[in-house]
Amino acid sequence: MAFHLRSISLPSRPQANEAEVEQELLSLGASTSSSTTISTMCDGLRRLGDIYSGIEEIVGLPSNQVGKMLDGEMECSLELLDLCSTMQEIFMEMKAIIQELQVALRKGDDAASQAKIQSYSRLTKKAKKHFKKTTNKATSAGCRMVMLLTKAREIYVSLLDSSVHLLSKKINMPKQSLVSKAFHKKKAVVCKEEQLQALECSIGDLENGVGHLFRQLVQIRVSLLNILSS
Repeated sequence: MAFHLRSISLPSRPQANEAEVEQELLSLGASTSSSTTISTMCDGLRRLGDIYSGIEEIVGLPSNQVGKMLDGEMECSLELLDLCSTMQEIFMEMKAIIQELQVALRKGDDAASQAKIQSYSRLTKKAKKHFKKTTNKATSAGCRMVMLLTKAREIYVSLLDSSVHLLSKKINMPKQSLVSKAFHKKKAVVCKEEQLQALECSIGDLENGVGHLFRQLVQIRVSLLNILSS
C-alpha cells in the first residue's frame, strides 16, 4: 500500500476560513471514529495534514487578531511535535521487528519468533502511554482558532491511538494473528509472510502520514512564533 499525499477540498480555495476548517474536522472525526482499518487511519492522517495546512494559512493572515490568545498553543504544538517524532521512531522499530519476524518464521525458529512478537507487543504498549501525556484542553476559552487547534489535536491523538490498537491486534490475538498458524503448519509460513509484508507496508504508510503531519505542525509553530513576536 503506497502512501500518496492528495489534496482535499479544503486547500482548493484561495484562502481557507475557520468555518471550512471546522467542517473538515467534523467530517474527519465522523469518518474515522468507527473505522476498523489501518488504511482509513492512514487516509485520516493525510486529511488531517491538509486541515493543518488550512489552519496554518489562517493563523498567518495579516488580519488575524488572535495574538496572545494563542500563547498557550506553543507548548501544545511542541507536545505534538514530540509525539510525532516518537511515533515515527516507534513505527520504524515496528517495521524492523516485522522484518526480523519474517526471517525467524522462514527459518522455523519458534523461540526467535515468539521473542519478536513480544517485542512488538511492548512497542504498542509503549506507544499508548505517550497518547495519555498529550494535552487536549483548550488553552484559551472563547477563541475559535484555539478550539479548532484543540479539536485537531484530539483527532490526531485518536487516529494514532486507533492505529496502534489495530496494529496490536494483527499479531497478538492467539488464534487469529498473522503468525499463529505458522507455528503449527509449515505450509502456512508463505501465506503468513505475505500478510506480514502487507503489515510492514501499512506501518510504513502510517510512518509517512505522521511525517507529513510533522512538517505541517512545524509550519504552524513558525506562524505562532511570528504572531507572538510581532
